[in-house]
Amino acid sequence: MNKSQDEIGHEAKLPWDMPRFHNWVAVGKVSQLVKRALGERLARVGLDLPHYDILAVIFRFPGLTQQELADKLLVGRSNLSMLLPELERRGLVRRDADDSDKRVRRLTLTVEGEAQAREGLAAQVSLIEYMMGALTDEECETVGRLMRKVGQRLAEDPSARPPSK
Repeated sequence: MNKSQDEIGHEAKLPWDMPRFHNWVAVGKVSQLVKRALGERLARVGLDLPHYDILAVIFRFPGLTQQELADKLLVGRSNLSMLLPELERRGLVRRDADDSDKRVRRLTLTVEGEAQAREGLAAQVSLIEYMMGALTDEECETVGRLMRKVGQRLAEDPSARPPSK
């Protein structure tokens, strides 16, 4: 049987012929282009994407814990275990003991860390303004609304949850 036919002999639809598939591929390509362009802009101010992500979140939420940071970045705490000490050594981040629980460390930016975060944010905003300048304000709102809708559906996906014990 021809691979492009299903078991009954009907022409099977190949994924790249399906609007949802090729539209999603376009989203994926834009995501990769954004990462590349943002990485290049951040490199000009002395940052890479993982370090910038950490600095930007701590800048927005000063005093959060390492677990809270991991949750906001959608990574495990172990993913941060090598990055945070490096940012500390560079004098960009401080990990201070929590006043009520000395086992908990609160993350804050140093003056230099805040300056780096601001430079990174400026680079990101510049890219967003350039990229989204291809759309009208209404189109931009539509893209955001639709991506939030898709993201919500994905967040509710029961197959993405860990199995119950």
